[in-house]
Amino acid sequence: MKKYLTVLRILFIYTFLGNYSLSYWDGRMDAIDKNILRLLQKDVTLPLSEIANRVGISKTPCWNRIRSMEEKGIILNKIAVLDNSKVNLDVIVFLSISVSHHSDEWVETFSETVKKYDQIIEVYRVTGSNMDYLLKIAAPSVGEYDQFQQQLINEIEFSNMSSSIALKEIKRVTALPLDFCN
Repeated sequence: MKKYLTVLRILFIYTFLGNYSLSYWDGRMDAIDKNILRLLQKDVTLPLSEIANRVGISKTPCWNRIRSMEEKGIILNKIAVLDNSKVNLDVIVFLSISVSHHSDEWVETFSETVKKYDQIIEVYRVTGSNMDYLLKIAAPSVGEYDQFQQQLINEIEFSNMSSSIALKEIKRVTALPLDFCN
C-alpha cells in the first residue's frame, strides 16, 4: 500500500509540474495542449518562453508537452508556408481522375507516380462524384501544366481526366481546428 501511495504521489508531482501530461494516457489533449498547438500552428518560430508564458506554464513542462506531441505524431512537421506566386508557381490546377478498376497494383503504381512529382502538392481519393482521385498541382504556367499533364497521361492508366484551373484563391489555411479534439 505504501509503495502504491508513493507511485501516486510521484505521478501527481510529475503531472502537477507538467513533466508528463496524464491527458495523453487516455488519448485526450487538455486545454494547455490545445493552446500550445494553436500557437504553433500560427507561428512555429515563437520562442519556447513565449509559448510557455501564453499558455501559463513554465518552459520545461511546455517543452515536454511539445516533445510528447511530436513523439505521438500529433505534430508532424515544422514548416514554412510559401507564397506560390513568389516562387513562380502562379497556376494551381485541380486534376480529377477516374479509373475503371482499382487493383492493388494500380493503386501502388499511381501512388509511386504522384509521389515522384514535386508539382503534385496534394492527392486525395474521393467519393460522391464521378471522379476517384483529386490532385492539386502547382505550375508556373498553363503551358507548363499542359506538358506535365501529357506526361501523366503516359504514366497513369485512367478512364477519364479533367482539369480545373483556379482563378482566385479565396481561402487557404494550414491550421487545423482543434475544437473537435478529445
